[in-house]
Amino acid sequence: MAKVLYITANPNDATQSFSMAAGDAFINEYKEVNPTDEIVHVNLYQEHIPHIDGDVFSGWGKLGSGAEFDALTPEEQRKVARLNELSDQFAQADKYVFVTPMWNFSFPPVMKAYLDAVAVAGKSFKYTAEGSVGLLTDKKAYHIQANGGIYSRGPAGELEMGHRYMRIMMNFFGVPSIGSLFVEGQAAMPDKAQEIKEDGIARAKEAARTF
Repeated sequence: MAKVLYITANPNDATQSFSMAAGDAFINEYKEVNPTDEIVHVNLYQEHIPHIDGDVFSGWGKLGSGAEFDALTPEEQRKVARLNELSDQFAQADKYVFVTPMWNFSFPPVMKAYLDAVAVAGKSFKYTAEGSVGLLTDKKAYHIQANGGIYSRGPAGELEMGHRYMRIMMNFFGVPSIGSLFVEGQAAMPDKAQEIKEDGIARAKEAARTF
């Protein structure tokens, strides 16, 4: 039995969001094909995702100097403990399905905060004399992204930074590869928006069967 994290970064649901419509289709199809797997929905707009700030650095510094957890301030304890929960959950999962819209050429900032939270030395990667080495070499990842224009190919592809960043982070973590599905063009071609949505849902279901 595999543990799958379904990680969504969209304030809208599948009725309003093209990425969530495809994402929900993917994960529901995956459940049908893999009924014994555990699916955990990590909705980043409903979860508490601490930013790495002064409290976090201060708390980490105290712990690194040998202090007990109780020596941290209440705010340091709250943030450090939550980051530890998130990074443990991520490292212990087997598969990751990320769902994002493209906002201003990248994904919503809450996804960056989440990737920062799970990028922890000793859990998702380690330092060596030759440089950093990813530790999640037995994991699988898939990224579904909705773009209002066409950004997966052509000249505009140079502006797309969401999936490129996701791919870089998965490589940093040692994940062998990350599949991708772009649902795009609905804003540029509103007359074809429903067709684009339905095509994205169909491709998501197909991809889920072999994930």
